[in-house]
Amino acid sequence: MYAKHFGLTQDPFSIAPDPRYLFMSERHREALAHLLYGLGGTGSADGTPAGGAGGGFVLLSGEIGTGKTTVCRCLLEQIPAHCNVAYIFNPKLTVIELLQTVCDEFHIAVPPGAATAKDFIDPLNAHLLRTHAAGQSNVLIIDEAQNLSADVLEQLRLLTNLETNERKLLQIVLIGQPELRSLLARPDLEQLAQRVIARFHLDALSETETTQYITHRLAVAGHAGALPFDARALRRTYQLTRGVPRRINLLCGRALLGAYAEQRGQVNRRVVDKAAAEVFGVAPPAPRGVAPWAAGLVVAGLVAGGAWWLGASPSRMQASGPDPLANPTLSLKPARAMASPASSPHPTPSAAASAAPGPATRP
Repeated sequence: MYAKHFGLTQDPFSIAPDPRYLFMSERHREALAHLLYGLGGTGSADGTPAGGAGGGFVLLSGEIGTGKTTVCRCLLEQIPAHCNVAYIFNPKLTVIELLQTVCDEFHIAVPPGAATAKDFIDPLNAHLLRTHAAGQSNVLIIDEAQNLSADVLEQLRLLTNLETNERKLLQIVLIGQPELRSLLARPDLEQLAQRVIARFHLDALSETETTQYITHRLAVAGHAGALPFDARALRRTYQLTRGVPRRINLLCGRALLGAYAEQRGQVNRRVVDKAAAEVFGVAPPAPRGVAPWAAGLVVAGLVAGGAWWLGASPSRMQASGPDPLANPTLSLKPARAMASPASSPHPTPSAAASAAPGPATRP
């Protein structure tokens, strides 16, 4: 909707894991290099030989939205011709379902009516030996691996038992959230943990990298010229997203739409705050230089002062409205009730605190 307004050819902030939009920060380059290392020496992120992992497990972890899946998609685009890959993106499977899925991904024929683990493991082992003899390697990539059960992880470990004198015949890449590291630290999974040959945790972007990330995605989408975010908007974007790429995409896309709706050529901080309230549910921040509790005291004071003005001065009420003595249907009781807070011209801290709104939510 806003693409033409900002000179774009497509949406630059889609949350789909499109490798074209992958921003290769230093951490992302290291993550990709670790995955390539797990493929057994097919090369590093810059195209130089990685040395060869020799099989086993490679672990890539990271917080939600930091770009793990996007790095994985970039890896899949660099798979060499001699490497066979099985990719599992929904690992909530039983042992039998996992083995069946692995065979399906490697296009391995299994006996009709296969129902036991042996029915799948035997054809898989034969495939691994046959492809190794032909100079090929096999890699199993499992995304969202924090959802794997302990018995499935144990079966994966057993799959790596097939090996030659030089290397294991199946390499497994586990990609998941930080819970995956905790899972592999369990005592009953110690044997698997000792087969992890490389570990890498993907952190969020820094403030400088956040600006570079936004600039990169806009450029890929066809933008040229001045950045459509001013400096304060960029700083606020980092504060609200904490440098998590998926959160940056959600916020920046909505901010551009908001600027377009207001026919602005550039996103400012106010537009970013409004966009954050819509996509994250973040309350608008307190006025600059005023702490939230101080703003609450001001509101409480205005309420108390207004009540005193209405209830404590009948002469003012007479001047601005009908005389209650001349109309028996009117009563001064509500006014006296409202006047009770005026017994203290300045509200006590406890009273002000009860009337003050809570502090604005900050991510």
